[in-house]
Amino acid sequence: MTAPTKPPYGNAADSASERAPGEPLHSPVIDWFDEHARDLPWRRPEAGAWGVMVSEFMLQQTPVNRVLPVYEQWLARWPRPADLAAEAPGEAVRAWGRLGYPRRALRLHGAAVAITERHGGDVPADHAQLLALPGIGEYTAAAVASFAYGQRHAVLDTNVRRVFARAVTGVQYPPNATTAAERRLARALLPEDTSTAARWAAASMELGALVCTAKNESCHRCPIAAQCAWRLAGKPAHEGPPRRGQTYAGTDRQVRGRLLAVLREAHGPVPQTALDRVWHEPVQRARALDGLVADGLVEPLPGGLYRLPLT
Repeated sequence: MTAPTKPPYGNAADSASERAPGEPLHSPVIDWFDEHARDLPWRRPEAGAWGVMVSEFMLQQTPVNRVLPVYEQWLARWPRPADLAAEAPGEAVRAWGRLGYPRRALRLHGAAVAITERHGGDVPADHAQLLALPGIGEYTAAAVASFAYGQRHAVLDTNVRRVFARAVTGVQYPPNATTAAERRLARALLPEDTSTAARWAAASMELGALVCTAKNESCHRCPIAAQCAWRLAGKPAHEGPPRRGQTYAGTDRQVRGRLLAVLREAHGPVPQTALDRVWHEPVQRARALDGLVADGLVEPLPGGLYRLPLT
């Protein structure tokens, strides 16, 4: 969900060999984006590649309104990868707060260490080097290369996949997991021009976030409604596997969150008894704590003490 308002295009050569079949979609969507794009801090030039990377880690499965305050605090404390790398990984977990999925904090810390050690503290522009960083997958590497460096890559998040599923494929929702067919379609839809491709990646993502949403889509505001295959077909209902919303209350995720909250607020090691008080069911509590230890989010110490990791 990120992109500089005016990305520094031209750092990557245009490798397209054929004219993009999605050209009728490009101008309307990009023109809409130029008018309606949200003013987000990671889209501003001063955010730089590190700001874009931080936002991409935080925005995974987390809405913008929850990310904004944590992002601002994070960049104020750690304006460069080396600043984060110099801290204990537990400090990244502490600063992550209640964003959820805290392993992302450890992965971002690991990426910062690797950037500092391998690339002199600068987020690499090369896609392969980005992909080689710990905690960086296919999506994040493409997003950083595109949004921070204006390169030509297919950037496929949930919002983009939904836009393509409806506008081009004619179905209400994409598959639960990204498929090879979706990747081929995304590459086929990429504009030839590098700068236009980077803008298209950001614009199509914003369209999915604001207009072509999962529920209550606003077709009357969509710049490509007249071309949308799903709309033209009468909006047929989803025929794939049932789409189940994620639950939280009573799950191990909730227990893990409560245990981590105790450790984040502590200034030193915490005894087992302090952790026992946050959840009534001992088997589930022990399972959640064991999972946190296995994930490297909690470090057990002698004497039944626990703390956020120092190494």
